[in-house]
Amino acid sequence: MSFSFPFSAIVGQDEMKLALILSTIDPNIGGVLMLGDRGTGKSTVVRSLAALLPPIKAVSLCKYHCDPALSVLCSECEDKKRNGIKLKVDVINTPVVDLPLGSTEDRVVGSIDLEKALSQGVKSFEPGLLAKANRGFLYIDEVNLLEDHLVDLLIDVAASGENVVERDGLSVKHPAKFVLIGSGNPEEGELRPQLLDRYGMSVEVRTPTDVLQRIEIIKRREAFERDREQFIAKWAEQDLEIQKHIVQSKKRLERVEISDELLIKASTLCAHLGADGLRGELTMMRTMRALAAYQGKKHADIQHLKAVAPLALRHRLRRDPLDDTGSSARVERAIEEIIQ
Repeated sequence: MSFSFPFSAIVGQDEMKLALILSTIDPNIGGVLMLGDRGTGKSTVVRSLAALLPPIKAVSLCKYHCDPALSVLCSECEDKKRNGIKLKVDVINTPVVDLPLGSTEDRVVGSIDLEKALSQGVKSFEPGLLAKANRGFLYIDEVNLLEDHLVDLLIDVAASGENVVERDGLSVKHPAKFVLIGSGNPEEGELRPQLLDRYGMSVEVRTPTDVLQRIEIIKRREAFERDREQFIAKWAEQDLEIQKHIVQSKKRLERVEISDELLIKASTLCAHLGADGLRGELTMMRTMRALAAYQGKKHADIQHLKAVAPLALRHRLRRDPLDDTGSSARVERAIEEIIQ
């Protein structure tokens, strides 16, 4: 039994929770970056999400939990198919993997299996965190403090969807497609622009100012610490409803339509704000579709655009030395000026 804090019991932080749910509905959005004050539940909400993610089908005993429905498999699964071995299928939990700040490159990408090498004299690959996160979520707390060589590595893998390891006489390539979740306090350092751009959505997390809300957070945390099983059981039904809603939304996703008129407004907004590249438009399109699916709508509309624009654009804006307004305020101001 998972003893993480129930997702539905988290008070406030609605934008952060919505962004994580949308990234679950459509992993192609590109993940979520959560920056803000310490002690605001960023790590808690990610671990809470892990407990209600829908299970997935995977090839039995596969180190990379390959999707049996796809034609592209890892080399080991391909070899089995080529040799006429039927691939068994298991239902597993969606992987949610933590990447600690102090991780070595070998721990992240994988390395030679020393036990087999010493005991059997065989060169065998020991998968790393990227392999374990395939088809799931890779979470990095304090991502803005991540070492540069690991940042470069993550950028390459996130772009290609594959991890290539060539060292110690080994040459291994395996699928590594995951939703990248990061959190941190911007006061402790900024992210490199290349990694920042890889995140689909960005959330600004602030300490609650409402006294009653703060008290409710404290009460729920105290109840959780006092009797975890009872507290989790109390919120189990609500978590199950969210999980069912996510599953239904994923089924509706491809049927949601977005008009050319809405895409023109999204692109006009990006151009007006000077967002770099075209990832802003792509992210807004995917996020609007996911939000409409989550709300049970067949068509995305202007309200969906207004809701997702800050999520998709606030971290893509160039700094204007003549404007000290925060990025969220700039996006909201642009929405008022351009979108009617």
